[in-house]
Amino acid sequence: MPAPYDALLIVSFGGPERREDVIPFLENVLRGKPVPRERMLEVAEHYYHFGGVSPINAQVREFISALSNELRSAGVELPIYWGNRNWHPLLPDTFGQMARDGVKNALAFMTSAYSSYSGCRQYRENIEAARETVGESAPVVDKIRVFYNHPEFIAANRERIQAAGETLPEAARGEFHAAYTAHSIPLSMADNCQYVKQLSETVRLLNEELGLPPERGRLVYQSRSGRPQDPWLEPDILDHLSSLAEQKVPGVVVAPIGFLSDHMEVLFDLDEEAQQLCQEKGIPMARAATVGTHPRFIRMVCELIQERMGLTVERRAIGEYGPNHDVCPVNCCQYNPGRPPAAAGAASGRPS
Repeated sequence: MPAPYDALLIVSFGGPERREDVIPFLENVLRGKPVPRERMLEVAEHYYHFGGVSPINAQVREFISALSNELRSAGVELPIYWGNRNWHPLLPDTFGQMARDGVKNALAFMTSAYSSYSGCRQYRENIEAARETVGESAPVVDKIRVFYNHPEFIAANRERIQAAGETLPEAARGEFHAAYTAHSIPLSMADNCQYVKQLSETVRLLNEELGLPPERGRLVYQSRSGRPQDPWLEPDILDHLSSLAEQKVPGVVVAPIGFLSDHMEVLFDLDEEAQQLCQEKGIPMARAATVGTHPRFIRMVCELIQERMGLTVERRAIGEYGPNHDVCPVNCCQYNPGRPPAAAGAASGRPS
């Protein structure tokens, strides 16, 4: 019988909202990870470029507002709480409030569509650490399944890509290439999860819906961090765009399908660096928006909540793999950055 959930918990990465928060925030992100300090200071400059404010917290607030309205329309009455991994509101503080409010069983939505250590297991570890901080009164938390192959997630991304394609020069609109980006992670992390498999399936489904042959829609990676000598997932978005320029393609849509909101890495790595490269190479580029508060994405999240509460029977998924598990296996998404060979730098960190 489904658990009687009495609250919804939104779990996100967090980001600074003023200039003086940038370094403390990044120190939280990188604590215990072998990322050189000079790399941290380099990333800090990305934030300073935007006034020291990450857009991610504001976007989570917009997401919560849209989801609250959707749940209310669906007749689902759940108070919504919000806790971050790396910046306020921090998960331990949120768990303390939930305990004071008498919450016993919460359902968690984590702002990640794919399975990996940094996108799933680490958040679950953060939740358990927060529960331990609060003690016996802390609520039990279950996690909503990943949704990389949910039809509404695919549809929302497809519509974002189509809208971006319409902004390209007319000659490129029917012939553009799609560069689907996701956060690069260390190979030693990727080898122990289904991150690449799931992303590849999302790309396949989007190519199919957009009518793009595989050679015109490619999965690439961005936002690599860690030590230069450690292998991470490739190809990098900038290398891929350079290759497309050499092929003299008429235009490219860069679609950050690995991200749910237009946060700092999307703004800097794509809207700044990738766009600048395309201008230098003479290739028209449009950047597709992330799913964000797209109505079909919000409806999907509401549906997944209803599914887990036992209010709907069908577990929707399309493609080759079916709906993902509700309860993560004990050994999934393992990652030990210290194990040999020295292949893992920092966990992706995903400064946002």
